[in-house]
Amino acid sequence: MKNKNLYVELKSQFHRDNHVFFILSVIGALLSGLMGIAISWFMGELIDTASGNGRWSISELLIICILIAVFFLFSSYLTYYAKPRYIRKAMRNYKETLFAELTKKNIMSFRSESKSTYLSALTNDSISIETNYLDKEFWFIYRLTLFFTSLGMMIYYSPLLTLIAIAVTLLPLVVSLASGKKLSKAEVNVSDMNKSFTATITDCLNGFSVVKAFRAEEPVTGLFSLENTKLENSKFTRTSLQILISTLGQFAGVVAQVTVFFAGAYMALTGKGITAGTVMIFVNLMNFVVAPVAELPGLLAARKASRALIEKIAKSLGESVCTGGSTELSALEKGISVKDVSFSYEEGKEVLHDVSFDFEAGKSYAIVGASGSGKSTLLNLIMSGACGAGYSGKIRWDDTDLKDSSSDSFFDQVSSIDQNVFVFNSSIRDNITMFRDFPEDEIKDAIRRSNLNELIEERGSDYLCGESGNALSGGEKQRISIARSLLKKSSVLVADEITAALDSQTAYKVSSDILDLTGITRIVVTHSLEERLMRRYDKILVMRDGRIEEQGTFDELMAMKKYFHALYMVKV
Repeated sequence: MKNKNLYVELKSQFHRDNHVFFILSVIGALLSGLMGIAISWFMGELIDTASGNGRWSISELLIICILIAVFFLFSSYLTYYAKPRYIRKAMRNYKETLFAELTKKNIMSFRSESKSTYLSALTNDSISIETNYLDKEFWFIYRLTLFFTSLGMMIYYSPLLTLIAIAVTLLPLVVSLASGKKLSKAEVNVSDMNKSFTATITDCLNGFSVVKAFRAEEPVTGLFSLENTKLENSKFTRTSLQILISTLGQFAGVVAQVTVFFAGAYMALTGKGITAGTVMIFVNLMNFVVAPVAELPGLLAARKASRALIEKIAKSLGESVCTGGSTELSALEKGISVKDVSFSYEEGKEVLHDVSFDFEAGKSYAIVGASGSGKSTLLNLIMSGACGAGYSGKIRWDDTDLKDSSSDSFFDQVSSIDQNVFVFNSSIRDNITMFRDFPEDEIKDAIRRSNLNELIEERGSDYLCGESGNALSGGEKQRISIARSLLKKSSVLVADEITAALDSQTAYKVSSDILDLTGITRIVVTHSLEERLMRRYDKILVMRDGRIEEQGTFDELMAMKKYFHALYMVKV
């Protein structure tokens, strides 16, 4: 039901605050359709007048021609004015709503998802929806207007010839229906291949340094080539189907037109009440009858394919949404209590087993352990608790179960620092404030406490950080992340392996900066067991195989001479 609601919500965005431009675009399409009929009628009357059988004089037809031209200019301007504005607003609404729904995702599940799904939805799939759904919406109206008005006019002039026309029109209809059904599947397949292609590009670009270091250019290029070939092959299949449908429809249409022409000519020559002008009108009107019949299955298939793309992204957006409860959280006073928490990424494969621990407010904690011990999973569960993450047991914020808390209020109180700090290609100041307004003295205090003074003095607060922060060092980006947390006045700061990619000196300084913070609860997952830092933590949690194996201060753990002692001795 959630996916269905999201699908309806996404589709409704095309018309949100956009009804005027939509109605004007529809009127433009209707008038354009009527224009074709008017021209056909005019040509028939002109031929009859020229042959001496007309009802109008040449001067009267000239005035009619001018009126038709004015009508044409008006309908064209209406389409020119309204249609681009409607599509622009519709696509802005659609993509902005899609992105807004994306921000509601559960942090833990989002990290495990393929980002290419959303990249494809916001790029290639959006272009397809714009082209095959929105744009063709008015083409569909235009063609239907031509079809019904042409059919009505044909019946008016000659019911008998109209029956002949309908009979021969069945041929393009059958041909189009037989081939058009495959187009929808082909369009969805292109979307799937583009998703895979986008994921490959992302991997190749993110791993560029690794590719160069291991001289893996050739196999990686081969991987890129393989995915590129799959994508282009899927597009080739789709294009081939489109051309086949169009060709078959055009051929069948020509056959139908020629048949009607000969039938009309025979009726005119044998005195069946049809003039040469009427035959010409019928031939022109057959274009407007055959073309919609030939194109209709393709148009419907394209619209169906576009709806399938919207349904696909609605399904992805509807999974693991950060919902939470309604209880508002305030600054942490007592602490975060983890009680009998177990968790599985896959059914039957538990990675956390009955974990219990109390993080007291205002203190600092290090979570250590070997790779795969569950330390990052525990941290992620704390971050996802307010989003209803699927764990058993209890995680409490003071006296409130996180599953009952408002996710917005939770994220107001908690800041997260990851190994790869995301920095926008904007100024240092914007990246600290995250584009929001704060009192100047609070910004300066956050800069001072995060040890960014030297960077600001050297480059200035307006210095552009570059794409993904490539103009800054790893340590500088981490300090920006710390400054963000301080500025939003979080009562809890969580950090996950933030020094893994830093050199030892920078890693020590960044870790020390976090430990220097006061008035904030710090929970740090780290692989570093440097004694000078470990001694500064109020408590160390040692995880092993999804359980808390030991806990205590550095001196207490070393005195036990158990698992932590062994880890430490291996590290040093």
